[in-house]
Amino acid sequence: MLAAIEQLSQVMAVADACSGLGFPRSSYYRLRSLALPLHALTAKKRTVRRVSDRALGQTEREAIRAILNSERFMDCTPYVIYATLLDEGTYLCSVSTMYRILQEYGEVRERRDQRKLPVYKKPELLATRPNALWSWDISWLRGPKPYCYYYIYVILDIFSRYVVGWTIAEVESAEIAHELIAWACQQQSIQQGELTLHADNGSPMKSIPVAHLLEQLGVTKSHSRPYVSNDNPFSEAQFKTMKYQPDYPDRFDSPDHARSWGRSFFAWYNFTHLHSGIGYVTPAAMHFGHAQSLFQQRQEVLNDAFAKHPERFVRGQPHPPVIPTEAWINQPTPSCSSEEDAPFLDSCA
Repeated sequence: MLAAIEQLSQVMAVADACSGLGFPRSSYYRLRSLALPLHALTAKKRTVRRVSDRALGQTEREAIRAILNSERFMDCTPYVIYATLLDEGTYLCSVSTMYRILQEYGEVRERRDQRKLPVYKKPELLATRPNALWSWDISWLRGPKPYCYYYIYVILDIFSRYVVGWTIAEVESAEIAHELIAWACQQQSIQQGELTLHADNGSPMKSIPVAHLLEQLGVTKSHSRPYVSNDNPFSEAQFKTMKYQPDYPDRFDSPDHARSWGRSFFAWYNFTHLHSGIGYVTPAAMHFGHAQSLFQQRQEVLNDAFAKHPERFVRGQPHPPVIPTEAWINQPTPSCSSEEDAPFLDSCA
């Protein structure tokens, strides 16, 4: 290999020769400077470990292991065994050596049984229309003094990002959540079996009143995995948008103050806010089916601009932001393991 690179370097750069032969350039320079053959780089260094004169013999090690596992010491740590034997005038070996002997036979482990968390299934939810998949959550609003909080409940349509229901209360309650969900389903005319409601694992989300309500309404319930906030990303993002508003108060004076601010914010969020996740249209336009007409209108404006000054568009015909046709919570990754998937290998690389 070294000779091949030397030969190629006469007609091309060393970096190109090394790249073409798949050989590291740094290794080439190192070998050349040391004038070593290639096998010196790849050959494994074989060393014979010399046994120390101080090492215990196999017979001694087996005798120590027998004492460590004896009925007297089977429930004691090496530190306790070491101290006990010293008190009795006996020295076997150091504590570290005791641990090494036990480790050799796989007899060192956590004394207490450790809790094994179950493997939770990752929710994979798809929405291709409004009112197919909702997400809801509860967040804190800081009150007028420390340790005083108000709770804002928000239900969000995943496909359109439209807030279908919200309320503010002084407590976190399953009953309040029950009333809000029932009201939102009534306002959106939700029919049996057409909606999935996703939430995290908070106590109101998993409460019996909410579960009974969803069963009565024919709404499928879904929950995030414990301690996985990414399973409820849309509600988290909506709360971030809310709390990053320029006029968001540092503290709310009262529940009425919070509700007054909330009415202004959610009116802006639903009907004025151009949402980046839905092609920069408003959630209301997406929810009520006006997004595609806005897309066509934007395309016509761009077509006129392109027709007048095509030289200004170096990348060709411009297009407005795409309106998505689906929204996922944890979209599955396509599998490319079988021969039947061969045409799709490029997209999975």
